[in-house]
Amino acid sequence: MKRIIRLAAAALLLAFAAGSSLAQTYPAKPVRIIVPFPPGGGADLVAKAPPDGYTLLITTTGHAVAPSLFRKLPLDPFKDFAAVSQITSTYLVLVANPAMPATLKELIALAKAQPGKLNYAHTGLGVAPHIVGEMLKAAAGINIVMVTYKGDAQTIPAMLANEAQMGFSPPTTVVGHVKAGRLRALAVSGAARGAAFPDVPTVTEVGYRDATYNGWVGFFAPAGTPRNILMKVSADTARALKMPDVAARLPGRGAEAAGTTPDEFAARYRADVARYAKIIKAAKVPLVD
Repeated sequence: MKRIIRLAAAALLLAFAAGSSLAQTYPAKPVRIIVPFPPGGGADLVAKAPPDGYTLLITTTGHAVAPSLFRKLPLDPFKDFAAVSQITSTYLVLVANPAMPATLKELIALAKAQPGKLNYAHTGLGVAPHIVGEMLKAAAGINIVMVTYKGDAQTIPAMLANEAQMGFSPPTTVVGHVKAGRLRALAVSGAARGAAFPDVPTVTEVGYRDATYNGWVGFFAPAGTPRNILMKVSADTARALKMPDVAARLPGRGAEAAGTTPDEFAARYRADVARYAKIIKAAKVPLVD
């Protein structure tokens, strides 16, 4: 995910540079792009910045999860930010240890026959692998146990050793293991099949539409940023995503170009905040202080 963000940010800066040569009034000086990790940390720097387009936030779907996950945020996700553009759409891959059944349907059947016996790995409460795991549990009506690890560097070995039987992972972290037969890809979370896994069905194709998850990377600006600047950044983002080097590299990183307008991204953001609030509440995820 960090590679996707760096690539998108670099492409946008190149687009800004090209645009400035056309005597644009904005940007007239360097634009600072804040990349907070984990989501929620550092975003307040942008909320407090002057709304002049020279400080932007580039963040992930975690920005839509944070309002329901944290007990108290140092900012208001709606009042303090203006949505600018969804840069990319992302997806996860459900992988399982080869000792598990060969299809998602068969794995679900095993989980139903042995409630509470199978583990799924994730990298922290509220992060995408956890959220999608809870979505699959609800959609399939199964009882599998979440096991938290400190990053992909721990989840992958856990699944290889069958300590955790399955887990949703970013495509780039598991594609090598899948090709080598060390892990088996059962489904992708996106609405469409992923470029890195063209032969792997979506969760919808398998019959679990409610487990569909497409994450995103997007730009936000401080609230009050002039509309013409939001539209300029949005247009430059769309132009940057069409650059051959960017367009060729994104699919291999598990992402697809988006480049939406501010209004489109604002609507997507609000819908995601509402959706993930319901998922977190239904899964009884404890709030983070």
